[in-house]
Amino acid sequence: MPAQLTITGLAGIPLVQPGFDLAKLAIDGYAASGLVPEDGDVLVMAQKIVSKAEGRMVDVAAVEPSSEAIALGAETEKDPRLIEVILSESHRIVRHRPNLVIAEHKLGFVMANAGIDHSNVAPGGGDQFVLLLPEDPDASAAQLRRKLRELTGKAIAVIVSDSFGRPWRRGTVGIAIGAAGLPAVIDWRGLPDLFGRTLEVTETGFADEIAAAASLVMGQANEAMPIALVRGLHWTAPEADAAALVRPPEHDLFR
Repeated sequence: MPAQLTITGLAGIPLVQPGFDLAKLAIDGYAASGLVPEDGDVLVMAQKIVSKAEGRMVDVAAVEPSSEAIALGAETEKDPRLIEVILSESHRIVRHRPNLVIAEHKLGFVMANAGIDHSNVAPGGGDQFVLLLPEDPDASAAQLRRKLRELTGKAIAVIVSDSFGRPWRRGTVGIAIGAAGLPAVIDWRGLPDLFGRTLEVTETGFADEIAAAASLVMGQANEAMPIALVRGLHWTAPEADAAALVRPPEHDLFR
């Protein structure tokens, strides 16, 4: 692990619209920030700009709710059209109460509203548009990494980050929902601790730790800093995408 890291929000990133080239925007952000790409850089990109660039917006006003969505909407006091979008993105509804729906997303994430969000979306069509998660955040990160390599000749890792709440903890933190070019999880099992005791269960959510650190710069509201450069990290563990961070159901004591 390094003695020092730097986390820099890349300047000059515009409001992203469907079809934007995020790799090119990142390179422009390097230049606007007075930086040049280096091998080993990690770019953390907010899920919202990835979803926007991929056109993952839905007009709730055009959604026809099912009977299931109407019933759940009545129980949660939410728009049944929004509930229908949540259901379409989910394997199952985990818990619900008025004004809250916790769902297991099709990608395995357990999160509020299946990750569907109104904030910082407005594409010019009013507040009826919502943003879905990327269909495959790991594939999105891998594609961005390839494009960055083509543009710069450098090996730059990419994390797609989102803000999650956590069971039994207040507040949201940045986590990795997509990753490419680094180990999302580092397995320390079998290695000794400071006193020679063999570690038996220790695994580090490496990509989540990076995403959480970057979110301190990227912010959660109107900071307009959707791409952060993390520099100074080193790793030797094999690469693994963010899907490796999702706990398998058979290891989950609470399902």
